[in-house]
Amino acid sequence: MGGGGGDGFLPDMDDARTYTLDDLATWSRPGVSLAVLGHPIKHSISPAMHNAALAEMARGDAAYSEWRYFRFEVPPEELPRALTLLHGKKFRGVNLTVPHKVLAVTQVAEVDEAARPAGAVNTLRWREDGWQGFNTDGHGLESGLAEDLGASLAGSHVILLGAGGAARGAAVECLRRGCASLWIANRTRANLDALLAQIAPLARGARVAGFDPAAAATAGLPAGALVINATSAGLKATDPLPIELAAVPAPRAVYDMIYNPAETRLLAEARARGVPAANGLSMLVHQGARALEIWSGRAVPVAAMRDAARAAMGR
Repeated sequence: MGGGGGDGFLPDMDDARTYTLDDLATWSRPGVSLAVLGHPIKHSISPAMHNAALAEMARGDAAYSEWRYFRFEVPPEELPRALTLLHGKKFRGVNLTVPHKVLAVTQVAEVDEAARPAGAVNTLRWREDGWQGFNTDGHGLESGLAEDLGASLAGSHVILLGAGGAARGAAVECLRRGCASLWIANRTRANLDALLAQIAPLARGARVAGFDPAAAATAGLPAGALVINATSAGLKATDPLPIELAAVPAPRAVYDMIYNPAETRLLAEARARGVPAANGLSMLVHQGARALEIWSGRAVPVAAMRDAARAAMGR
């Protein structure tokens, strides 16, 4: 483990290490630092993925040998302090995962115009007056669907599970890409209604409706839809299914944004029913690549990120 020496804390280069705000308070690493914040975060493979890309980029430009990506466990109530500390330490960029994507919107100096309709940000870029927020989840989702399932949101009926930060980015992307209809399932009606109201201006003729996943059988769902899980149901083996697939008429495919574990109950159920299915590893890779492009201002090696992500997952 890295130790604090002298005037500050010097992190080690271990991708498996998880840091805390106590480490950040005396952080004194030279070079460009990047981070991912979440709660929980120990399952994240983003450090391995980003650091592999940075190593590849350093072969063509030695400046990137000074860049490094770290993982921080940050409870939601500590997010404002964390972002203040990270900005003070001049971290070049930050990724945000559960539960910070919506919370961070009020903590940044500016939200990128393309991210505003989602009301959620997953990528922050340092600038002098504060953080600039972006959302790369939609890009990651569309790229992941194409890569793993040969599918596109354009012209598709989509059943989106969840109304949190990840779902917001997905919902906006569905409508921007021109989906045929968008059905959003969420157990908490207030959160569902808030999301429906937020994305209504983007509908442009697409049918947009909300429903309780417990009542999916009577919701009038379309046949042949893409089912996309944007909830955290599946992170633990004891989690309930986010929706009963038996209540969905002949789904075209199932995409679960969860990537660790690689096989959630929802994916197992889809495969048992002969429905094409994929986890969110490809989405993680592509949203991460877009984030690194935002921070570096240049194209990044997606293949290196994909290979490192698969290796970190043991495949």
